[in-house]
Amino acid sequence: MAEYQYYDRDLSWLSFNERVLQEAASPSVPLFERLKFLAIYSSNLDEFFRVRVAAINSFARLDKKKINKSLGIQPKTLLHEINQSVANQLEQFGQVYQQTILPELRKNHIYIISPKELNVHQQKSVEHYFRCKVLAYLQPILFEEEDEIPFLDNGALYFILQLKHTNDKKQPEWYYALLNIPSNELSRFFQLPSENDNTYFVLIDDVIRHSLPIIFPGYAIQSCHSIKINRDADLLIEDEFSGDLVEKIRKNLNKRSVGLPSRFLFDQNIPASLLQFLIHKLQLEEDEVINGGKYHNFNDFFKLPNPIAPQLENPPWPALEHPALGPYNQLFDAIDEQDFLLHFPYQSYDYVLRFFNEAAIDPFVQEIMVTVYRIAANSFIANALISAAKNGKKVTVFVEVKARFDEANNLKWAEEMEKQGVKIIYSIPGLKVHAKVALITRHKGSQKKSYAFLGTGNFNEITAQIYADHGLMTSNQHLTQELRQVFRFLHSPKEKPVFQYLMVAQINMLEGYLALIDREIANAKAGKKAGIILKLNGLEDKVMIDKLYEANNAGVKIDLIIRGICCLVPGIEGQSERITVTRIVDRYLEHARVLLFYNKGQWDTYLSSADWMHRNLFKRIEVGFPIFNTELKKELQTIIDYQLSDNTKSRVMDSALNNCPKAKKGEEIRAQWATYQLLKSKLESCSV
Repeated sequence: MAEYQYYDRDLSWLSFNERVLQEAASPSVPLFERLKFLAIYSSNLDEFFRVRVAAINSFARLDKKKINKSLGIQPKTLLHEINQSVANQLEQFGQVYQQTILPELRKNHIYIISPKELNVHQQKSVEHYFRCKVLAYLQPILFEEEDEIPFLDNGALYFILQLKHTNDKKQPEWYYALLNIPSNELSRFFQLPSENDNTYFVLIDDVIRHSLPIIFPGYAIQSCHSIKINRDADLLIEDEFSGDLVEKIRKNLNKRSVGLPSRFLFDQNIPASLLQFLIHKLQLEEDEVINGGKYHNFNDFFKLPNPIAPQLENPPWPALEHPALGPYNQLFDAIDEQDFLLHFPYQSYDYVLRFFNEAAIDPFVQEIMVTVYRIAANSFIANALISAAKNGKKVTVFVEVKARFDEANNLKWAEEMEKQGVKIIYSIPGLKVHAKVALITRHKGSQKKSYAFLGTGNFNEITAQIYADHGLMTSNQHLTQELRQVFRFLHSPKEKPVFQYLMVAQINMLEGYLALIDREIANAKAGKKAGIILKLNGLEDKVMIDKLYEANNAGVKIDLIIRGICCLVPGIEGQSERITVTRIVDRYLEHARVLLFYNKGQWDTYLSSADWMHRNLFKRIEVGFPIFNTELKKELQTIIDYQLSDNTKSRVMDSALNNCPKAKKGEEIRAQWATYQLLKSKLESCSV
């Protein structure tokens, strides 16, 4: 039998980001939402280069004998393929922006203009704004050819200039200057006075370009071009087992900004000699140098003001109440009677905030335990936990301080909660705790009862507005007792507990999912109907992929809904001809993990914090949990059916990593809208 085929994880991820770019190009998406998709694409790509490409560059610097075999491809070859793919996408990006977005903005009387397009009145406005607001933030640095080039901060925008002194012939023939573009301190967009019902914006880059003679009096400006550098974001401490992990992270956070270069973006019109000068001075490798166009950091387009809002934006979908929770003044009374499944952001995240706020002041609550992976900057949940501690509750919070790019915020809140009497348990060296679980214990009379929240998304009220996730509120003793064992393990990870219902990475998750797939394989081989539906953010682990290939070959029908990385190759005879891979990109980021196994028509249903990535299954603490209630299972299955039937925002991934539109047969189906309408109709029928 031929060896199985796999996609490279990084090329697969780039295919996902190209899917984001498709939404930016889609005429069916409101114009300002398309700008946001360009911003998302840009932000995604920045992080990709800071994390993944930086890691591949590190491999490339090693001796060939030491290269990690798990990479599956020579680093230099992979970097070349990545850069080729990115170059093609950036060309598409430029076409979408220049040929579609800008003309559409103009049709709506919104203009982003260049310095050459400024009329006399606009020039005066720009010059006034420059002198009053911009000039104070500029830090021009002159240097000569033999000097060291000033340090470039990660992600910051700069101009590199070539100058000639106009007055003193004794001065060197050429000067160079590095000039910062203060887009973090000021808005990237300066709004000019309206004229004839038209709104005009000029980028701060062009405000500075127009004002260069003011910055460099006595110099002739030969050239001025934008540049940007991304730096390695890895703190290189994740797998250390000795010493104070928190202190190591605190000390290493500052080093992130001075990491090795992973990408250097330059203006396509930069003179070749100047580009080579920069490559030499910055000691860049060829694979790190990328043509990025005239303007960088398109993630700033998140903040472009819309002068005619709410036109050109998505119509609002107000968060819904849960139809069965309305009659209850206290959530604990509701959870005493049944399980509740919440779907965010379609339904209000206030229920999660209530869960913690009510626990903080409930006189019968004695203990609260919760895991925190990415906490909001101004967290209502953290404040509720502090309130609970001040009210005499025993509050224990496991804070993951290795959550990339959220380390500082997590540390800040951990320190604040600790000051206020909350017991903080920090990261386990060598592992990340990615589970999203909470357990509350109440003593009412002689009765002791536990209440749990288990979710697919973080306890973060900000991201909950844009991430599509599910959360279960339950007092089921099987689940709460096992969840208590999870927290005991986090407190003292020496002894591994035994779980019958929960799937916990590091303990039984891998074996549990393999057993569920094996059962479908056995049923298929026995001539019975068998099926698997998996909705994940990422599918990369080869153990799980090989098991899915095995199930395919046994006759199991497998439908995958994978948002991002997918290393499984669908549609290959003798490997994956019964497997489909669907991607959905819409107004909400699909973040939930849902796992369905046919089991002779019973459809065993699980939700989980874990993707099927090697890191999730082998290097993290994750929690998957079953849905027992028949009605809740049906509700989840309906939502998943919408996603598999979506012919508007979904794409089918083919064996060449293309995102292929589905043929529109019959009615138009948009899964996220259908989900919202489903939950809204349930609420309306309940209130009649």
